[in-house]
Amino acid sequence: MTQYDYIVIGAGSAGCVVVNRLTEDPETTVLLLEAGNPDTKPEIQIPAECANLLGSEVDWGYFSEPEPYLNNRKIFCPRGKVLGGSSSINFMLYVRGNPHDYDYWQALGNPGWSYQDVLPYFKKSENSSRGADAYHGVDGELSVNDLIAPTAISQRFVNACVALGYDHNPDFNAKQQEGAGLYQMTIKDGKRHSSAAAFLTPILDRLNLTVQTDALVTRLLFEGTRVTGVEYLYEGTLHQARVNQEVILSAGAFDSPKLLMLSGIGDAEHLQAMGISVVVDLPGVGQNLQDHPVVSVVYRATQELHPATTNGRDIGSAIGEAGMFVHSEGNLDVAPDLQLFSCAIPWLPPGYSLVDWGFTGVASLTHPQNSGSVTLQSLDPSDTPIIRLNYLQSQSDVQKLVTGIQLLRSLFHSSFFDEFRGEEVAPGATVQSGEALVAYVREVCNTTYHPVGTCKMGTDPMAVVDPELRVHGVEGLRVVDASTMPTITTGNTNAPTIMIGEKAANLIKGAGRVPQ
Repeated sequence: MTQYDYIVIGAGSAGCVVVNRLTEDPETTVLLLEAGNPDTKPEIQIPAECANLLGSEVDWGYFSEPEPYLNNRKIFCPRGKVLGGSSSINFMLYVRGNPHDYDYWQALGNPGWSYQDVLPYFKKSENSSRGADAYHGVDGELSVNDLIAPTAISQRFVNACVALGYDHNPDFNAKQQEGAGLYQMTIKDGKRHSSAAAFLTPILDRLNLTVQTDALVTRLLFEGTRVTGVEYLYEGTLHQARVNQEVILSAGAFDSPKLLMLSGIGDAEHLQAMGISVVVDLPGVGQNLQDHPVVSVVYRATQELHPATTNGRDIGSAIGEAGMFVHSEGNLDVAPDLQLFSCAIPWLPPGYSLVDWGFTGVASLTHPQNSGSVTLQSLDPSDTPIIRLNYLQSQSDVQKLVTGIQLLRSLFHSSFFDEFRGEEVAPGATVQSGEALVAYVREVCNTTYHPVGTCKMGTDPMAVVDPELRVHGVEGLRVVDASTMPTITTGNTNAPTIMIGEKAANLIKGAGRVPQ
């Protein structure tokens, strides 16, 4: 049986980073197991095609259970099933979050995770088109660029925000997050720059790296409470691989807790009810699921909105180009509670009539009050987990999204959009009362595809990993992905997940120093 120093499960946003850093030492052997296939699907590389990747063969295509506060709707929860993971199917926005997010992580009992602690890891990964400064790096593998040809809608959205009295913010990833501006993107030479493209593809020729795609890990192998290897399914046959040092679980917020539970790590009562022998009783596994609920406002456009295209397709454009971070209630001592996106397409909720040309405003709740869970459906590793998002149990969350709708309407009814604005398609001009808007929110509320928190970091009884991302009560096992976030970050979660991969690699290697 083949042995490796490290086995990494999942070639996603964090996993690709960990593999890159560990194999820098030619004496360190690493096996990377990915359940999906290589990232060869052409649409992956075309930024404007990102929405068409959702529900395709490179997406796990998960759904939540019927959500009781969303009129019992099941919510589509896409996750990348491909090299690069969700960074190969996401909308490519590079948003680090708010300094308050990381200072709060440290305050929760996670030393080394304050904003000043994690900023060097963001910079280490980054090759910023803006050049090097106190907030940005240029020596990293990940290309972070400004859009070359944003749509007319995008710039007008920023102008409308400023006209309403909000700050113009040219860089959401610098000192201040509040304000309106254009998003930075993980796009390089007009193509998506996923975690796989940045960190994995350039090192595939390293002799100490073995990459196996289409390999579904079915369970962790133990001697007592020490992880000694993994079992995985490949081409219909079960295989095993042994590990000398550590297994790094980077399967994401749905599949990392699922594999832990299948392996006997989780809430003892749930495991016993499923007929699984308990290795370690960790009740927090699969709990604390957090995500960003969203609602949209859609207008018909009076003309085509896209910039100049190449062969009928704008390969360098993305869907959500402009946005704003804002406090709905004016409390500037905490992170903004709303994130807005402007899109030059009609992103209509289900049940609304399609239009040829349109533009959309999206309001995302950055810090919802309620959390959900991930549990096992069966003992079959190929079965999807049971996902409960538990959106909008809190009435204050509903009201903040109503505020987001009202703000988007104010922006789109400014003079900057007179040239393009047709009728309001969703929720529609007749939906004006508070009661009607609340009903609309519950009817259309969806996800921004940012699930985190299900293997949270900390030292409290519900924590799954310690501040060095080692699983409590287990030797030789870390979780390194978005599931370890104790609380969700303010904004898109890809950049923070890559940062977690960078910091974890440093911890694993015992480097003992923060990169400068």
